[in-house]
Amino acid sequence: MFDPTRAQARRFFFDTWRKYQQREVLSAMEGMALDVILLHPEYHALLDDMERYQDKDYLPEMGDTNPFLHMSMHLAIREQLSIDQPAGIHQRFERQLARTGDAHAATHRVMECLAEMIWQAQRSQSSFDAGIYFACLDRGGEE
Repeated sequence: MFDPTRAQARRFFFDTWRKYQQREVLSAMEGMALDVILLHPEYHALLDDMERYQDKDYLPEMGDTNPFLHMSMHLAIREQLSIDQPAGIHQRFERQLARTGDAHAATHRVMECLAEMIWQAQRSQSSFDAGIYFACLDRGGEE
């Protein structure tokens, strides 16, 4: 299983951005990452400055959003959708898409639910629970 360190995951995004800017050939995974990067122009300046941001800590309690975690979650959701795992995620994404009318907004809604499930799994020291994930998605954003 692919399990990069924090530094490796961040380096992947920095390298993908650099290769894109230098018009180098991208791997399939880099191409997917580039699609995510291009959806987030607010991260482009950060990706231009690896020296400054490679080791930066992002603290939620200080109101920080971790751009690397955010982009990684985009990639995780794309992978889930491509193979419909957990089974039923694709159908639930389509419902979110119908509600929002925008794939990026629908992905962000799925991301909120994925983050909730991960948080609950960490808190209870349990594993991935599709039931929690899907219950959140099935609420449809009307919390």
